[in-house]
Amino acid sequence: MFEALSGKLSGVFDGLAKRGALSEADVAEAMREVRLAMLDADVALPVVKDFVTKVRERAVGHEVLDSISPGQAVAKIVNDALIDALGGAGAVPLNLNAVPPVPILMVGLQGSGKTTTSGKIALRLATRERRKVLLASLDTQRPAAQLQLQQLAERAGVPSLPIVPGQTPVEIARRAMETGRREGFDVVILDTAGRLSIDEALMAEVREIRAETSPAETLLVVDAMTGQDAVNTARAFNEAVGVTGVVMTRMDGDARGGAALSMRAVTGAPIKLTGSGEKLDALEEFHPERVAGRILGLGDIAGLVEKAADTLDHEESEKIALKMMQGKFDLDDYAAQIRQIAKMGSLSGILDMLPGMGKVKQALGDKDLDTSVLKRHQAIISSMTRAERKTPAIIKASRKKRIAAGSGTTVQDINRLLKQFDDMSTMMKRINKLGMKGLMRQGMSALMPKGAKPPGGRPFG
Repeated sequence: MFEALSGKLSGVFDGLAKRGALSEADVAEAMREVRLAMLDADVALPVVKDFVTKVRERAVGHEVLDSISPGQAVAKIVNDALIDALGGAGAVPLNLNAVPPVPILMVGLQGSGKTTTSGKIALRLATRERRKVLLASLDTQRPAAQLQLQQLAERAGVPSLPIVPGQTPVEIARRAMETGRREGFDVVILDTAGRLSIDEALMAEVREIRAETSPAETLLVVDAMTGQDAVNTARAFNEAVGVTGVVMTRMDGDARGGAALSMRAVTGAPIKLTGSGEKLDALEEFHPERVAGRILGLGDIAGLVEKAADTLDHEESEKIALKMMQGKFDLDDYAAQIRQIAKMGSLSGILDMLPGMGKVKQALGDKDLDTSVLKRHQAIISSMTRAERKTPAIIKASRKKRIAAGSGTTVQDINRLLKQFDDMSTMMKRINKLGMKGLMRQGMSALMPKGAKPPGGRPFG
């Protein structure tokens, strides 16, 4: 989402780094570029003005102008200002400190992902927080909306309020809270109706429901892809009913990212959660410092570690790692590793979380970062016999033709896979032979074939 803004800001800091000591004119020019980059990213004008003023005031101080590395100093100031604009360091958790059942009111326009987000939050609270959650659809406007939430509840493994035709939203809300109290639920998530645009009937309905249920959280769900429209929606809902938190959906899209940077300033409410996909587990806490780091190309190592901890099968990973160290790694293990990587999401998304990878991505081009190569490898391995997967050396010309036909690939694709696997196996055997002490003593050159040259260097070995 933030790629365009990230690229432009990186360009500004690269320019500052080349100038050595900075003058006030240099800072002014850099701030003009930052301002244009943020406006182009669809950040609200008042937010841009406030942001640039803050950065300029801190950047023209003597400690920056006389700094040994002024470009880095300005980047640090911009990073701090981005964190402030996004709501300050640290995720803001959902407020569940109320007498059970705790009502959570979901509001937003139709099509923002409100119903799906309700299911995601229910799954998160049930699995991570061990809360007993009841889902209730108050949407009597959209056909089959209540049935949709019922199906989402089944997928999430949580109960939903039985559908009673003819009830008004307020009556459904009252019944949901009564059921929550009677059956000992910890949380009741109330999914309200949306409209295609802001209107008084929508706001009046939400105000009635809020008065009936006194929610601990009123979460506004906005689609990050709608840019400034999302900001306008947030402003209208906040003024009409009050918002305690924001959930931004479609954060994996290619929108320009300005809505996220504008939301805190416009509503005064923090972004609490973000959605990035249709799967029910595709919901994450919003950490302003991590998002700022990714915008500035500083990566998000903490987020990557968390994602790995949540998605990877550690027992499987340890088993494969042990086989690799013993030189017993086969194509079945390689296919298992591909499945593990696929759980983490796109390769492009993973690279975004590593420091300094923005420029590498630009150099490679997105075509080299998609998962089609991994999917192709999976298809090839699936078309092999068990003996071929265990002993790739037996795969000769006739077998390659059969595997290519079965996997919808070419013999060249199979050759590339086998070469890559062979190189990996050779390196694993060398690591095993050297041991950790030998590897530390001889360095990476010990893993390279004799005579191989590193980029711009002399031959190894």
